[in-house]
Amino acid sequence: MIVLGGPAANGLDDGIARNLSVELVKVDHKVFPDGESYIRIPRAVEGEEVIVVQSTYNPQDKHIVELCLMLEALKDLKASKVTAVVPYLAYSRQDRRFKEGEALSSKTILNLIWRSGADALVVVEPHKPEALNYFRGDVRIVDPTPAIAYRLKGDLTHPFVLAPDRGALDRARRLASLLNASFAHVEKERNRDTGEVKIGEVPKEVHGKDVILIDDIVSTGSTMTKVASAATRGGARSITAVAIHFLSDQASIKRMQESGISRLVGTNTVPVSGINVVDLSEEIAKRL
Repeated sequence: MIVLGGPAANGLDDGIARNLSVELVKVDHKVFPDGESYIRIPRAVEGEEVIVVQSTYNPQDKHIVELCLMLEALKDLKASKVTAVVPYLAYSRQDRRFKEGEALSSKTILNLIWRSGADALVVVEPHKPEALNYFRGDVRIVDPTPAIAYRLKGDLTHPFVLAPDRGALDRARRLASLLNASFAHVEKERNRDTGEVKIGEVPKEVHGKDVILIDDIVSTGSTMTKVASAATRGGARSITAVAIHFLSDQASIKRMQESGISRLVGTNTVPVSGINVVDLSEEIAKRL
C-alpha cells in the first residue's frame, strides 16, 4: 500500500501515511502556460493498492481535474485498487434541483471520480451523506467530531452546542454527546435568488453558556455571524464557531470575529489561516 499525495492534499497525505506506516509518494505536477494541468505518477504502482489524497477546495475545477488525471493514470498503470481520499468534496451542496433545469453538480462530480478509476471514496463530513449514493463504489465517511471535541474539551466551562440550522442538528448532537453538553438549533431561511439569510430566535438556554456553533461548511459566514450576534444578545458567556470545511476568506473571518465570536475552529481539509486548525489525519487513517 502507498499513499499518493496530490497537489491539493494540504499536508494530509503526510499525516495519513505516517498513521498507516506506509510509503508516501508525491505526484509530479505542473501547470502549462495555457492553464492545463500536467500529472505524472513518479513510481511504479502495478499490483499496488494506492490511496490518493486530493482535496477539492478553490480552485475547485482545477483540483477536480487533477484528481481525475491521477485516478485514470493509476488505473492505466495497473494499480490493484485505488481509493480516493477527498477530504473536502466540492459541489456537494447541489445534490438536488432547487430550480427546474439545474444541473445535479454532486452527481456529476461523483460520476467523474468513479469513471476516472476510484474503487473507493473517503470523504470528511459531506454536506448530505445520502448524495454519496451517486458514487458506485465503496464509500466511507469520516466523522471529524471526536477530534474537534478533543480540541475543545477543557476550554469550556459551560458548553452548549448550537446548530445554525436544522440541517446541522445531527452534527450538533454528535458534538454535544462528546462534550456532555445540551444542544439545540436555530431555524434558518435562505432566499435562493439573493442568498439572503433570515434566522429564527436563539434558544434561551444560551444565557451564561459557552456556546459552540457548528456547521459543515462556512463560506461567507453570514449565517454564523447572524446566529453569533443573536446569541451574544441572548447573554452567551462566550461563542466558539466550528466549521469542518472553513472556506472563508480573511474578510469573512474578520466579520465573524467582530460579531462576537471569540474563537474560530476549522480542520485541515482545506487550507485556512487566522483560525484554530484541527488535524484530521488520524481520523481519516482509521477509515482506510
